[in-house]
Amino acid sequence: MSEEFNFKGLIDEAGVPNTEAALNREFKTLADAAALNVNNNADISPFWRFVRSLAVQPVLWLLEFLVNHVLRQSFVRTATGRFLDLLAWGVGLTRKAAVAAKGQLVFTRTTADSELEIPAGFIVATDPINGAVYRVATDTLTRFAVGEFERSVNVTATGEGEAFNLAAGYYRLMPNPIDRVSVTNETDWLFVPGADEENDHDLRLRIRNQYTAVNQYHTDAVYIALISRFAGISTDNVFLEHDAPRGPGTANAYVMLDIGNPSNAFIARIQSHITDDGNHGLGDDLRIYSIPESFHEVVCELWLPREMTDQSKAQLLTGVENMIRAAFRENTDYEPTLVSPWSLFSFSRLGKELHDQFSVIENVDFNVSRITSELDIPRLGSLIVREVSV
Repeated sequence: MSEEFNFKGLIDEAGVPNTEAALNREFKTLADAAALNVNNNADISPFWRFVRSLAVQPVLWLLEFLVNHVLRQSFVRTATGRFLDLLAWGVGLTRKAAVAAKGQLVFTRTTADSELEIPAGFIVATDPINGAVYRVATDTLTRFAVGEFERSVNVTATGEGEAFNLAAGYYRLMPNPIDRVSVTNETDWLFVPGADEENDHDLRLRIRNQYTAVNQYHTDAVYIALISRFAGISTDNVFLEHDAPRGPGTANAYVMLDIGNPSNAFIARIQSHITDDGNHGLGDDLRIYSIPESFHEVVCELWLPREMTDQSKAQLLTGVENMIRAAFRENTDYEPTLVSPWSLFSFSRLGKELHDQFSVIENVDFNVSRITSELDIPRLGSLIVREVSV
């Protein structure tokens, strides 16, 4: 049942006529009660048609505005856009802006008998992922000294958004190749996760949390509010562990990104905000960690039509691999059901989603049927996608 239907139901329950037919009947009743005499009382009378339209249509406009704007935009659960921003302002929050990802790539060369410069603004890109290519650019000029085979280089995404928070190994292509040099992003490459402008859903969760966070005590809601201020972290991606893991007054907070892995430096920034900036309760000891990971070896076998060309099969296998990786939160270019903490991830559902996305697939099998997670996020230890010969 939609929220709009619920609001309209409130109008119905109040006995307010809210359709053209009902308003016409009510108008006629009022006209009769006022003993309004008109020679031509037929329904098709030009006079009555004019008067009814003049009275009824503005009421319908007002009712539509009341249901779809005044009522809908008055509550956190149903408000959207600028109206939700106003409700957030009322509890001291503002919508988080979009952020460009910042991190570190590792450049490696096979020979080190001379110096080598990598200029500022040097582009590193990904393979196409469902038609999208993501790029990062080096922040500063970097020099390899003689004898130096490997350098870590700071980079910034060429655009804003969480889609740039790709998992290890995605950033590996150089549009302007450097001879005998390779590049990649490692698992914890992100210093500052990229983030889209905060959507209505995430802002609603922060507003709801804020109602319990505005107090004089450092409750769970207060700490969640502090942590979720950081770009890339929503309130439902913060998991608190109580039970005094280091003795009385201690607790742990585990954070995750929707896509990719936060670096130790990013976790340290959150920890510093809590402990060094005075954002903790008297005697509290709250430690911030990346959420634990569990690793899984996944094999996906596909039955494909015999008439498919080798090129079409290769493209399909790549698409299936990227969609499975999207389910394990490595990219955002497909929309399968995602692995999550404290949940059961079903490979039969993933198989159905693959069928829906790639209708040419005749059958799909996985070597595992499900993953049951606790306070951990499932990751791919390895992934093999292959065609089954028939």
